[in-house]
Amino acid sequence: MPFTRGEYPTPLLRSCAILVLALGLSACAVPGPGEAPDGIYDPNEGANRQAHAFNKRLDSALSGGDGPGVLSKVPAPVSAGIDNMSDTIRLPRTVVNQVLQARLGRAARNTLRFGVNATVGVVGLFDVASHLGMPEDKSDFGETLYVWGLPEGAYMELPVLGPATERDAVGMAVDIFTNPLYYVLSWPEITAALGVRVADKALTRAEYGDSVDALLYGSADSYAQLRTIYLQNRRFELGDETSGGEDYIDPEALDTEGF
Repeated sequence: MPFTRGEYPTPLLRSCAILVLALGLSACAVPGPGEAPDGIYDPNEGANRQAHAFNKRLDSALSGGDGPGVLSKVPAPVSAGIDNMSDTIRLPRTVVNQVLQARLGRAARNTLRFGVNATVGVVGLFDVASHLGMPEDKSDFGETLYVWGLPEGAYMELPVLGPATERDAVGMAVDIFTNPLYYVLSWPEITAALGVRVADKALTRAEYGDSVDALLYGSADSYAQLRTIYLQNRRFELGDETSGGEDYIDPEALDTEGF
C-alpha cells in the first residue's frame, strides 16, 4: 500500500534496523576479503550462478539481443536530462547517508546541490550545480554500513538487481526507505520519480552496451568475471584496498543501487 504524503513508516524502519543488527551479528564470523581465497568469499556460488543465468536471460530479452538497440538512439540531451533528474531524485537519500556517516561537509554540499538543481535546474533536468563547483557525489546505506565497520560478508548475485555483497544487499533494502523525498511527494509523483530512475538505468545499459555484452556474452566465465569486477569496483569506491580494491573499472554499467 503506498504511503500518503507525510506518512512515516516507523514499523518498516524498525524492521530494517533489526535486519541491519542481524547482519552485523552474523557477519562477525564471515571472513574479510583479505582472508578469503583470492579476496572472494562466495559460499553460495551454486545459487548465485543460477541467479546469474536468470539475469543473463533477462538482460538478453530486454536488450533485444545483438545490436545497439533502440535506447542507443535516444538523443544525447534527452539522455543527459534523464540522468540529471535521476541524480537529483536520489540526492536526499545521499544526504541522509552522509549524515549517518558523519560526513557533514559532503552532506551540506549535496543539500545545496539538490536545492540548486531542483529549482534553477528545472526539477533536476539540468545539472547547474556541477557548473557551480558541486559535482555529483553518490552514497548509499551499504557505504554507511562500511563506515560503521560492518564487513562485506559473502558475495551474492540477486535476481534482477545483479551483483552485491551481504552488506550491500541489506543496504539496498534499507535505502528503499531512506529517501526523504518519497515521504513528501504524492503517490503519482513517486511513480514518476521511480520511472525516471528505471529509465536512467536502461539508458546506462544502452550506453555501456558493448562493454556489458563483452562481459556477459563474450567471456568464458561471465559469472566469475562479473564477480571480480564488481568486488574490485565496490572496494575501490569505499576506499577498501584489501585484496584488489586498488583496481578500478568503470562501474556505471554495473550500478545496482536501489531506486
